[in-house]
Amino acid sequence: MNAPAPRPGGAVGPVLVVIPTYNEAHSIRPLVSRLRAAVPHADVLVADDNSPDGTGAVADALAAEDPRVSVLHRPAKEGLGAAYLDGFRWGLDRGYGVLVEMDGDGSHQPEQLPRLLTALRSADVVIGSRWVPGGRIVHWPRYRELLSRGGSRYSRALLDLPVLDATGGFRALRGHVLEPSLLADVASQGYCFQVDLLHRAARAGHRIVEVPITFVERAHGDSKMSRSIVTEALWRVTAWGVASRFRRITGRRHT
Repeated sequence: MNAPAPRPGGAVGPVLVVIPTYNEAHSIRPLVSRLRAAVPHADVLVADDNSPDGTGAVADALAAEDPRVSVLHRPAKEGLGAAYLDGFRWGLDRGYGVLVEMDGDGSHQPEQLPRLLTALRSADVVIGSRWVPGGRIVHWPRYRELLSRGGSRYSRALLDLPVLDATGGFRALRGHVLEPSLLADVASQGYCFQVDLLHRAARAGHRIVEVPITFVERAHGDSKMSRSIVTEALWRVTAWGVASRFRRITGRRHT
């Protein structure tokens, strides 16, 4: 595996914020407005999965008003992971050096993005973390907090991940982390995509850091979390953990 590219200091380079959407017509306009105010030099890509509530049309109107906003219309709802991967490819093809993940429901505060980009000056991946000191959640049901904390702890233990918030979806990544082989191999479609991507980045030797954020429960629409997503995450993380331990055991036997 190739060594990570050197991490330059100073400015992080052209930034593209990828926002996957599905039925986010109520939240996408104010979210993009706040984002453009918070980080004026960043461009925005709304990756819409053919939302039946007209989110795509709202995004098109935003793009017509602001040349720094673009829209990627996807034919159907195919999952969070697939939307992000298409958005990453779109950005890399156009020369963006930094790709940012941000939810379209308002859970991630655009005003906190500058701290992620500042941390990226000396890192390859920065996670906006709910579970490091200073991080917090607002208006979340207790069961969701327990599910999220438990998922992160389970993933961290099985995969030796160097982070407290393994499932967090507010992230900034340098473009060299998203090499073609990684984009081709990531298969998970739900929230497990976040663990999958982090696991691959850690195995490749990329430097991962966390900065505290405030995560706010969505004001409109329904959560994308479902039993099938939780089930996918559980079996995939377990399989990756078993495979990782097997590689370490067999590696020792052959050295």
